Amino acid sequence: MNDAAQPRRIWLCADDYGLSEGVNRAIRDLIARGRLNATSVMVVGAAIGRDEVAALKSVVADSPRCAVGLHATLSAPFRPLTMHFRPVNGGLFLPFPKMLRAGLLRRLDREMIHAELVEQLATFKDMFGRAPDFVDGHQHVQLFPQVRDAFLRAVKEAAPEAWVRQGGRNQPLSQRMRAPKALVLDALSAQFRKRARRAGIPFNPAFAGAYDFSRSPEFGPLMRQFLEGLPDGGLVMCHPGFVDETLNELDPLTTQRENEHAFLVSEHFPQLLAANNVTLAWNH
Repeated sequence: MNDAAQPRRIWLCADDYGLSEGVNRAIRDLIARGRLNATSVMVVGAAIGRDEVAALKSVVADSPRCAVGLHATLSAPFRPLTMHFRPVNGGLFLPFPKMLRAGLLRRLDREMIHAELVEQLATFKDMFGRAPDFVDGHQHVQLFPQVRDAFLRAVKEAAPEAWVRQGGRNQPLSQRMRAPKALVLDALSAQFRKRARRAGIPFNPAFAGAYDFSRSPEFGPLMRQFLEGLPDGGLVMCHPGFVDETLNELDPLTTQRENEHAFLVSEHFPQLLAANNVTLAWNH
């Protein structure tokens, strides 16, 4: 009789496909190796032309099941797809701290946000020939006050089969205090989950992957922490990439992306999954 527990199936999602060619190459490499089972696409990114979309579709088709989602983007240095979106700064979305502040102060126009997200969803469908499997947000914008209502309505209307990403952890407070910045995500996600549940939109039961990128910590020990207590269906966010000129221009997270890729491509990663009885394999 086999008493071994069934492995926990998790999502390992690489954010920011479309940000730069170097990011795209790293994500495709990991999907081809079976080291990722989800990625989310920035349709407003600098590297999301026809060839980059075709390359992602090809590697996903040739790999074990990998979900492809929309990385909804509402913060600088990216531009809105809708002409009359406000607020903007020099034609760009606001930086995310200002966007969060505006949401907290109830100064955002939910209809404008809804229209922009519907347009991003339509652009994804045009690029990939189908709706996204899931929808998340760049810099967790989907969790912001006011944004979350417009976000959930847009998903319900334009991608009714999709699930959405919440950013709350289900660890004891003592463990959650290791990453106090993520406590903000826990608080914002509690309201997001409540609204998603009310709308009948499924979401991941738990989240991990937030850490202080600026300190460039070793990614292996971090991944070990992320897997602790993560339930079946939980999601770990990651940001693998290769540094290139476009990435340097657009995003402060650079060399740490290469560190993440190096760990995920190494043999230490599958060994860590096995030691924690975790799998990236999904049967549906």
